[in-house]
Amino acid sequence: MSDQPSSLGEYPPVMDAAMVGELLGMNVQMVRRYAREGRIPAYRLPGGRTYRFFRDEVVDYLRAHRVGVDEPIE
Repeated sequence: MSDQPSSLGEYPPVMDAAMVGELLGMNVQMVRRYAREGRIPAYRLPGGRTYRFFRDEVVDYLRAHRVGVDEPIE
């Protein structure tokens, strides 16, 4: 049996970069890079080094960046 959540509701409301990577099918380093660049909504506590992500904001971000039919894939 897999440890991965099988549905969106099984992810916690506040996630770390590894969970976001799992949810989006991305490498955790790329998730951190996107967070640093402000490409994906992320938060850090003052003086903290780790990013935290709100599940609902990540899903909203993904929905807002839909690929169009005529949009070329690079």
